[in-house]
Amino acid sequence: MKIILIASGKGGTGKTSLTAALSMALAELGRRVLAVDGDCGLRNLDLTLGMSDRLVFSFADVAAEVVPLKRAAAAHPMNERLSLLTAPADTPFLRVRQLRHLCAEAEAEGYDYILWDGPAGLPGELSLYSAIASEGIIVTTPEAACIRGAERTARCLEEEGTKRLRLLVNRIRPNLIRHGLASNIDDAMDQSGLPLLGIVPEDEDIIACSNSGKSLLHLKKTGAALACRNIARRLEGEWLPLARW
Repeated sequence: MKIILIASGKGGTGKTSLTAALSMALAELGRRVLAVDGDCGLRNLDLTLGMSDRLVFSFADVAAEVVPLKRAAAAHPMNERLSLLTAPADTPFLRVRQLRHLCAEAEAEGYDYILWDGPAGLPGELSLYSAIASEGIIVTTPEAACIRGAERTARCLEEEGTKRLRLLVNRIRPNLIRHGLASNIDDAMDQSGLPLLGIVPEDEDIIACSNSGKSLLHLKKTGAALACRNIARRLEGEWLPLARW
């Protein structure tokens, strides 16, 4: 089972929307996926997945052994291979061993992936999540401030022991890059010091789907949807060239 921490150096990178899309893309490939909202307080992953009316228990309830994972995880209405654990309203006091208990339950239940949507920036709970992650994805946009934040987050997670960190550059606008108004992909890789997992183009449908709780992958085949499907296949170990939209 792979436990992937998805993080970003600052807010506004589209990290939660990408977590939702990648979770659905892996489920489409036949994998069992547990998406966990680790952004305590904000808790937006349920809205993005259109599942806010299906949740009762949080990941903290499972970690603290208040309720078993089988009862707490809510299956997605459009693909039962994808399940969700929401975040508690407040940051809980948990230990690493308790999160490992959650992960052990997930593996026993047959999940292939846990995609853990971490909070933006460098809050204290990020180090807790990094202790259980087998790998990490750092989400950035081509903006200089986001890339700097990605570099700092990557260094923090490396110090905490997270292995195999990779960069995902979101909200790409080729015209701005061509005119020198945004960093290009090579710049983002050089500044962050991370290998590239994938790039995702700016796509207005992401906002529309997030606001309506609809799955981007069920509505379209091109643009950001295609990019996310290709990234999911790379997570599965396939080699794929960067998509041309």
